[in-house]
Amino acid sequence: MTLDGLLFQALNGLAQASSLFMVAAGLSLVFGVTRIVNLAHGSFFMLGLYLAWTVATTVGGALGFWGALLVAPLIVAGLGVVIEVAILRRLYRAPELFQLLSTFAVLLVLNDAALYLWGPEDLLGPRAAGLEGAVTLLGRRFPTYDLFLIAIGPAVLLALHVLVSRSRFGRLIRAATEDREMVGALGVNQALLFTAVFALAAGLAGLGGALQLPRQPATLTLDLDIIADAFVVTVVGGMGSIPGAFLAAILIAEIKALCIGIGQISVFGLDLNLSKFTLVAEFVVMAVVLVIRPYGLLGRAPPPVRSSAPPEAPLRVQGWRFRGAALVLILVLALLPLAAADRPYSLVIATDILIAVLFAASLHFIMGPAGLDSFGHAAYFGLGAYGAALAVTKLGLPMGPAFVVAPLAAAAGAALFGWFCVRLSGVYLAMLTLAFAQIVWSILHQWEAVTGGSNGIFGVWPPAPFDSRGGLYLLALAVTVAGVFAIRTITYAPFGYAMRAGRDSPLRSEAIGIGVLRVHWLAFVIAGALAGLAGALFAFSKGSVSPEIASIAKSVDGLAMVLLGGVHSLGGPIVGATVFTWLSDTVSRATDYWRALLGGIILLIVLVMPGGIMGTVTRAVRTLRRRAA
Repeated sequence: MTLDGLLFQALNGLAQASSLFMVAAGLSLVFGVTRIVNLAHGSFFMLGLYLAWTVATTVGGALGFWGALLVAPLIVAGLGVVIEVAILRRLYRAPELFQLLSTFAVLLVLNDAALYLWGPEDLLGPRAAGLEGAVTLLGRRFPTYDLFLIAIGPAVLLALHVLVSRSRFGRLIRAATEDREMVGALGVNQALLFTAVFALAAGLAGLGGALQLPRQPATLTLDLDIIADAFVVTVVGGMGSIPGAFLAAILIAEIKALCIGIGQISVFGLDLNLSKFTLVAEFVVMAVVLVIRPYGLLGRAPPPVRSSAPPEAPLRVQGWRFRGAALVLILVLALLPLAAADRPYSLVIATDILIAVLFAASLHFIMGPAGLDSFGHAAYFGLGAYGAALAVTKLGLPMGPAFVVAPLAAAAGAALFGWFCVRLSGVYLAMLTLAFAQIVWSILHQWEAVTGGSNGIFGVWPPAPFDSRGGLYLLALAVTVAGVFAIRTITYAPFGYAMRAGRDSPLRSEAIGIGVLRVHWLAFVIAGALAGLAGALFAFSKGSVSPEIASIAKSVDGLAMVLLGGVHSLGGPIVGATVFTWLSDTVSRATDYWRALLGGIILLIVLVMPGGIMGTVTRAVRTLRRRAA
């Protein structure tokens, strides 16, 4: 590719960076002030584009187009006020992970609201009035509207800089970013400040979406697509840093644009298609940046946050009543094939629930006792599933050895990724796990010769006696019970106490000789192996695997299961996975708007049961015991 061609692609990258920066800047503002990792922020971008399309096509002409760029962000900002006041304000004293779950529920509701209002078809907006043409740059035709986008990004950055550095509102934002408790102690109305910041962030995301009106169609998948990119930009730039978000947006957009421009290259006789690298480019950049600079390009170590949550109670060894109840439950589950002989679908959903339980329990193993939040646990589920599938279809191994290959493949991936991840904490740790998961997803998606690409691998069926629904269910029950029992045994062993010690007080743990990083790394490997075992069960239960099982959506499902059930006991992921899987299956068959219904149920549970289902049950039991004593 010529130098002129590279410069032309660089201009395309600058145009793409503007909208990405606005979404990331809003996300960074919300996190800096409220400490909320807002998964619903991508929905504001999506709604901004849909609303701009409605205004532009209804009014028409130049007034419709340019009016849409003003009206759509204002409506989205108003929606942000409603969501902050009605939902998030009630959760500021809840653990941060429950705030994350609530924004995931809002994302589901907003997605189905868009489906109801605008339908499933993609909607392409009109061309920019007055900027329809193109100019000649570097010997090529460059859209005039893209020049406008290149200019508006720095303009918004300058406006935000003036707002933050010159106004009282900006000083309050900076103060809340440093120490929000102290801001409250000084008499500042925190509720009003949080609402104003959330509205500003939502409006920025809405403006980012509206600006895409002539460039891309409004679709229902934009929310998850843009939120992944926005998180990456925010983390690469440094959480809470608006200039960092601008720098990261340009860096990532330029890398992707240049990869598309360069296309096919040959390195030492090996042909590489760099245009496919755009699927994972931002995540590779994020992984490299976080390994070298753990708090992003322009970020700083987050200030200590005074937790308002009560301290977690010490682990108690359960008595004979609990063990007896667990044994009875396992026996009842083992008899399910006899009771459900005339309802074969119940065995299918029961098998899915067991797989989800093992997957969620493995995630809880590092989230609960070790305190390692992971947004990319689906990577190990996918590695296990593909390990089993490849062992059967490529190596010709029987089912038994495939069940050995699966956890080993997942454990190998967890050992590699975990070595880098356990050195970080909080959001940066979570985002690095997401980056590695996306790299795994990209490899599964693009290495067609081995993984089958987007089609995946077929023909992974279990042999007799597991080739029936009942046989496969009993196999899943045995593997899941063994996996959960192993997690419980490790949690109550000295290794489990070392995990909790490293989570609660790393410095004291190091002082008494506990190698916190080593312990957490081993926990990461164990959790990855168990997730891989769940992936092997999935591969044999469905007969096929595809890259979607290692996607962001799968990781978010696992996170929702753990948070729904509660992170403070092993019963939490078991209950959460059961409720989430059953609800997902039930409501998806009951209505086309199952996401909204599921999101509403999750929101209700989060608002009514801020400790998760098991946390609420545990508190109720303790209250009854105190009253009875």
